[in-house]
Parts: sequence; C-alpha cells; structure tokens
Amino acid sequence: MSPDLQREDWDSPRAALPREDAKPDWSPPLGTSQRIRNRAIWAVALFTASVPPAFVALGVAEVTQDQINVALPLAVGFWLIGLLCSLWAAFPTLRYWEALPQTTRWLGALPMLSVSLFFSAALIAALFL
Repeated sequence: MSPDLQREDWDSPRAALPREDAKPDWSPPLGTSQRIRNRAIWAVALFTASVPPAFVALGVAEVTQDQINVALPLAVGFWLIGLLCSLWAAFPTLRYWEALPQTTRWLGALPMLSVSLFFSAALIAALFL
C-alpha cells in the first residue's frame, strides 16, 4: 500500500471533508462559448428583424381604416423569439462568467442588456406621457 494512502486516512472524519484550498470546477463544458455566441447573434438578428414590421404597423395604423394589421403581430413575434434567444444566451453566460473569454461574456450579455434598456426607456416614456 502506498504511504500516502494509509488506513487511518480512510477512517478519519476529516477524509470526507473537502480540502480548504480546493476550488469548485466552474469551467464551462466544451462548446459553451460557441453556443452562447450563436444564441446571442440570433437574438440580435431577431430584434433587428422586428424593427421594420413595427414601423410598417405604425404606418398602416395611421393611414387605413382597416383593423387588420399583420405587421404588428409579426414584429411582436420576432421580438419575443429574440427575447427567448437572449435569455437562452444569458443564463450560461452568467453561470460561467469567470471562465469565459471577455468577448464571449459581453456578447452573451448584450441582448439582455438591450432588452432591459428597451424596458427602461418604455417605462420612462410611459411615466412622462
């Protein structure tokens, strides 16, 4: 038997405790950075895709008497799918923040920052109108 594996080491209650200098392994699984980048890019693309239908919906609402407006649900749908993609990118980004490269950190956080900025601006605008 090896000298560093002695019987009293196994029987002591201290053997079950983790070492003081041991750090938890917070390294992200293989491919996490790539998945975060893909999800963040999709979120930004969907947010951008929601802007033209929103402008069309606002223009159609002012000009026509018809209440049928397909552009507004399309804009809201793009925006909501973008919100889901941004949440899908933000959770692993925040979970593995310390282990990710700085560019991946901010790319993963960018869509949720833009959503929170949008909500903040909407709340401020609603307060003053």
